[in-house]
Amino acid sequence: MGVLLSLPLLALPSAGTFIAFAASCCGAASCSALCSACGKFQSSMATRIAYAFFLLVNSLISWLMLTPWALKKLEHLTLDYMAITCEGKQCYGYIAVQRINFALFIFHFFLSILLLGVKSSKDTRAGLQNGFWGPKIIVWLILIVLTFLIPETFFQVWGQYFAFIGAMMFILLGLILLVDLAHTYAEYCLERIESTDSRGWRFLLIGSTLSMYTASFAMTIIMYIFFAASGCAMNQAAITINLIILLLVSFISVHPVVQDSNPKAGLAQSAMVAIYCTYLTLSAVSMEPDDKQCNPLIRARGTRTATVVLGAIVTMLTIAYTTTRAATQGIALGTSAGHTYSKLGSDDYEHGLVDQQPRSSRREMRAEALRAAVEAGSLPANALDDDDDDDSSVSGGDGKDDERHGTQYNYALFHIIFLLATCWVATLLSQNLEANDTKDFAPVGRSYWASWVKIGSAWVCYLIYGWSLVAPAVLPDRFDRT
Repeated sequence: MGVLLSLPLLALPSAGTFIAFAASCCGAASCSALCSACGKFQSSMATRIAYAFFLLVNSLISWLMLTPWALKKLEHLTLDYMAITCEGKQCYGYIAVQRINFALFIFHFFLSILLLGVKSSKDTRAGLQNGFWGPKIIVWLILIVLTFLIPETFFQVWGQYFAFIGAMMFILLGLILLVDLAHTYAEYCLERIESTDSRGWRFLLIGSTLSMYTASFAMTIIMYIFFAASGCAMNQAAITINLIILLLVSFISVHPVVQDSNPKAGLAQSAMVAIYCTYLTLSAVSMEPDDKQCNPLIRARGTRTATVVLGAIVTMLTIAYTTTRAATQGIALGTSAGHTYSKLGSDDYEHGLVDQQPRSSRREMRAEALRAAVEAGSLPANALDDDDDDDSSVSGGDGKDDERHGTQYNYALFHIIFLLATCWVATLLSQNLEANDTKDFAPVGRSYWASWVKIGSAWVCYLIYGWSLVAPAVLPDRFDRT
């Protein structure tokens, strides 16, 4: 058992021996202690951070599988059963990346099925989402081990078709949520300005808009200076097209026709989309290969290895954060998001103060008084949650359950987005992988394919945002803003 659990940790040479020894000692008693230590999170935020950490660790292990050291270690652990061959682009590191990410894909797939229809933490299945961390870690490691028993041809097909489609869906989802965030941010600031007439909110909205436009134009100038030399037609075209579309969508956002149909549209949303898309373009030209002498960053000497390692870590952190945010932002996808309370006074309403276990008459009277006050409107609904805190302290609870009256996000959708993220990580690491890309640490996304994906993503983001501006004017019956 210890050997199986230590396989995914072979990428950590300094700690590998210690962890393998600890895993080999993990008998029934020690596993039970581990599972009890990794108990149930009372806060939904802690749960989301834990799953993001899962994805981060899985992604970093996948990246390390592209190194010759990790491949040789795999050969050694499998007693030379897995012979490493590099035939064209199908180096074994490609398959190892697909195997590890497929394991996490299956992990989130089954969780998404098991958690369908969970509405609050009172559902017994909510424990699968917020608890059982010890068993979930063990299941994840076992799945990684089992993927190495699947024939290699399966992952060649999986990586070329299924994972690629999942990766494109993940990118599209992220762009939709970015546009939704831009509209939400601007509309919230405008609502605060209208309701409070605050100079602070005006300064925030105007200042952030000007700052984002300034940063966008600054990045554009930097790209023209360093990445658009003579002979770099691809970079010149990408930078120029981005600048033209940036100006175009900004003009559309303040056009009278758009303003009539959507008065809250404006430069604030355009600035956020502009800085994101300009950043994507800068990232694309700065990560392309230097075969045409168009990327001076690659020619820089000194800390190349440190830069590659830091770039990989930052990339994986960004993916983990973006995935977690996207997985909990269901409004843009047409699902109910945010905290919801059960309707008071309904027959099926239950409150923990009354129905969990027998209470004293004083506590029952207090619960009834609170519910009556909330129904009358003299107290906010979260007063019931505050009383839950007192109850949890009496019963030995160690934190507030912020999902007792309604989940903060859709659990099933959460895991679906995470499994799409594993497809994106696998595709990003393995697309256009060549044998000579794995000398030391493989740079993440340093290929023309990755550059064009980023450039194309920026154009698609502009397209989605542009449609969100003109759609209310083109289809007024579908957008009732009264």
